[in-house]
Amino acid sequence: MATKVIMPKLSPTMEEGQISRWLKKEGDKVSMGEPLAEIDTDKATMEMQALGNGVLRKILISEGQSAPLGQTIAVIGEPDEDIAALLSEAPPAQPQATEQKEPDVPPPAPAVAQPQPASKAAAAAAGPRPVDNGRQPQAAASDSGRMIVSPLAARMAAEAGIDLRSLQGSGPGGRIIKRDIEAAISQPAPSYPRVVETTRFQQAGAAGYRDEPASQIRQTIAKRLVTSLGPVPHFFLTTDIEMDRAAEMRKGINALDPDLKISINDIIIKVTAAALVQHPQVNASYQEKVVRYYDQADIGVAVAIEDGLITPVVRAANQKSLSQIAAEVRELAERARSKRLKPEEYTGATFSISNLGMFGIDEFTAVINPPEGAILAVGAMTAKPVVRENDIVIRQMMRVTMSCDHRVIDGATGAKFLQTFKKILENPLYLVV
Repeated sequence: MATKVIMPKLSPTMEEGQISRWLKKEGDKVSMGEPLAEIDTDKATMEMQALGNGVLRKILISEGQSAPLGQTIAVIGEPDEDIAALLSEAPPAQPQATEQKEPDVPPPAPAVAQPQPASKAAAAAAGPRPVDNGRQPQAAASDSGRMIVSPLAARMAAEAGIDLRSLQGSGPGGRIIKRDIEAAISQPAPSYPRVVETTRFQQAGAAGYRDEPASQIRQTIAKRLVTSLGPVPHFFLTTDIEMDRAAEMRKGINALDPDLKISINDIIIKVTAAALVQHPQVNASYQEKVVRYYDQADIGVAVAIEDGLITPVVRAANQKSLSQIAAEVRELAERARSKRLKPEEYTGATFSISNLGMFGIDEFTAVINPPEGAILAVGAMTAKPVVRENDIVIRQMMRVTMSCDHRVIDGATGAKFLQTFKKILENPLYLVV
């Protein structure tokens, strides 16, 4: 019996998905659990698996096109089965290539007339960045003179500042597709400002401005923050920590084995997990009518990516060594920046850490990521004069601020947690006691 393939919910915050690549083509046999397509979500690129057996009879959403959750994107059935009824229920397919449109402000005319990009996003991509890919620049154009480029490729080119006219498409009919942009990005090229689709405005006597489309990640961040700072009653606790012993320990470990590459942030994660074990009231979240206390410290680590912020999670950090934490954080951060994290790898933290010390920020407050009960904002470690036993000495000092959900954590509870955190970080030998 024929079945509909619908756009699945592949991440907790996903509202629509974009087909990055079909792994099967029409007429191919498919089995239950077999990868069917790659879907771009708001956070990562995920594989969608087939939920039935048969033949992929019809693809309704092409590569580079988006569909909301629950929309039919394909049909699986027997080779000779009548699927007309299912096709009649599906929304009409969108065109695979977009018509050429002249840009609002035409670029300088080249010596030889060339086709313009396929859309405004692609037009923005036809910026100053040349790509040396070993081929003569050729525009992928149809017989009618239109440039043929998938919407996803156009968006990727716009974000990376790739000149589409320098590429030769490898898709059907010379269409520029995702892998062509990925190949261009991998080529060495000079750094230019990021090119995005913009609309400029000017009002008489007022400052001009431009509107840039918000990415899916940025839209998700905006929605999440609305559910945090307003509804969640925040309060903040700040303390200064002497970091000389922690810095010395890090230096000693890396001298013994440079491949470990332990960072101060790795030590902070480990110490946070150890303090959470001693203060389970902080390792908790408010769940309407109950307060949920967690059995292990799953630490979310804020990672800045091009489109915003994502928090990969180090599971059971209290049970892991420094070397395990360091290796895991590096691997998670790398996959976060390439949008290859699985939903379970960036959701479900019990406590988060945001470190802006590498940017020279001395102190800041962070917004809690619901439903977590707290987040720790970590500033820069800098040499400062301090008083020790009536003498002024120079110490490596770091300021941290904990944002607490007052529905879960009281002031004294948060203060005791920070006391423990400070004690262990200033005396990291406690980690081995």
